[in-house]
Amino acid sequence: MKWQSSQYLKFKEERTQPAIDLVARIPNNPFKTIVDLGCGPGNRTHLLGKQFPNSRIIGLDSAPDMIERARLDYPQYQFETCDLADDLTPLGQFDLVFSNACLQWLPNHQELLPRLKKLVAPGGTFAAQLPMNSEQPIHRLIKELATNNQWRPYFQEVRQQHTLTISDYFDLMKENYPQFDSWSTTYFHQLNAHEDIIEWYKGTGLLPYLAQLNDSQIPVFLAELKTQVIQHYPRQKTGTILFPFPRFFMIGTTKTS
Repeated sequence: MKWQSSQYLKFKEERTQPAIDLVARIPNNPFKTIVDLGCGPGNRTHLLGKQFPNSRIIGLDSAPDMIERARLDYPQYQFETCDLADDLTPLGQFDLVFSNACLQWLPNHQELLPRLKKLVAPGGTFAAQLPMNSEQPIHRLIKELATNNQWRPYFQEVRQQHTLTISDYFDLMKENYPQFDSWSTTYFHQLNAHEDIIEWYKGTGLLPYLAQLNDSQIPVFLAELKTQVIQHYPRQKTGTILFPFPRFFMIGTTKTS
């Protein structure tokens, strides 16, 4: 699975807005150190830099292309390639542990969130945003297409959804943070064409599937997916296509030592 910053940034404004909303809710503390888990091409790391200009900030991502783009566009921050599924405790602790639209790619959140808490310094803050759109038509259509009789032989695996329920996250935050806040927002993105939905997901949710197809199969698979997308995402009277995207946010503060 190869992440490409150019594909991801085709919808930079729409993808960045949830991070803007998350950063706006973080207490304006004098964070000395910040880590951005799953920093992508660095645009969200830059939001943190503007909000907390006196902080030392490091961005981590598993995709070399993302890190390369982040270093090019935002040389004022430190960016490192890192598999977030690995043990991150050697990195030390941070006053703010931030993650926007990344943790959904990592398994076993019942263990993941307590493990990430170990990165939060005493009195520090954990802030994360997760897409909660697994029940949206696009996810169902991709999975149905990948598992039908025609395409099933080409896929050794289909993407697993690792996100828990909002109730589960509430319990996890309650267990790990004495003070926390959580909320959800559905963004209704206004797109001009059904191809935009395909292009959006080519940068994220379609990656595990396209990585298993050859160059001749990909356009056929995407054409069939587009046919289904047209049926399930009708145009408004103005011609606009509404693309609902639910997201869940959580912010917690640890105890002081």
